[in-house]
Amino acid sequence: MQLILGYLLTPLYYLWFGLALGLFHPIQVLSWHLGGYEAHRKSVGILNYFLVKGLWILGARIRFEGFELLPKDRPLVVVANHQSIFDIQAFVYGFNAWHPKFVSKIELSKGIPSISYNLRRSGSALIDRSKGSQAIREIVRLGRYVEANNYAVCIYPEGTRSRDGRVKPFQSAGVKSLLKAAPSALLVPFVIEGHSDLMKKGYFPLLFGQKLTYRVLPPLEPGKREAEELVQECELKIKQALGQA
Repeated sequence: MQLILGYLLTPLYYLWFGLALGLFHPIQVLSWHLGGYEAHRKSVGILNYFLVKGLWILGARIRFEGFELLPKDRPLVVVANHQSIFDIQAFVYGFNAWHPKFVSKIELSKGIPSISYNLRRSGSALIDRSKGSQAIREIVRLGRYVEANNYAVCIYPEGTRSRDGRVKPFQSAGVKSLLKAAPSALLVPFVIEGHSDLMKKGYFPLLFGQKLTYRVLPPLEPGKREAEELVQECELKIKQALGQA
C-alpha cells in the first residue's frame, strides 16, 4: 500500500515542491531589493515552512527534537548526516532562528529556482571542490561571518549523500576551518532520519507514510580539543542515534 500511495501522491508532491520554488523565487528577489537581508531571510523561512509541511502530502510524520538545547547567543557549527535533497529544507526550517547558512558546492548556486538565489544572497560558502584554496577561503569567510553574528552553519562531513542511510566516514577539514574562524561556536550534531526510507525507490516513487525525524543532540564545547577528535565524536553520536553503532 505504501508503494501504491507513493505512485499516486509523488507527482502531487513534486508539483507542490516545484510550484513553491517557482513562486518564491521572484518573492526572494523582490524581498532582497525592497527590504534587504532581513526581508529576504523571512521569505526563505516561509518557503522552507511550505517545503517541509508539503511532505504531509506523502503521509510523512515529521518531528523536530532537541532544539531547546541550543543557546541563542552563540554561533553554531552544525554537523549533520546527509541522506537526500530534503536535508536542506529540514535544516533551514529547524534552525531558522539562527539564520541558517550552508557550506555548499558551487554548482548549486546556479540554475535552481529559489535555492540558488538563496545560496548566493544568504552568505553561504560556495566551494569549488577542484580548487582547494578557494574552498578554504570561502569556509573561513563564512566562519567569521557566523562568529560575528551568532548564526548557524551546516556542514555535511560525509561529502556526498548516503542513499541507503548508512553514515559514511566523516571528514574533518571543513569543520576544522569553521571552528578556527569561529572560535566561540558550539559544535552541534544533527541527526536526519527517514529520508533514505522515503527515497528507497529513488526519486520516484517516494514512499508514503514515512517517519521523518530531525534531532539535535547535546552540543559539544570545542575548547582546545582537536577538530579530528570532535568530528569523530559527532560521527559516533549520530551513528548511535541512528542505531548504527
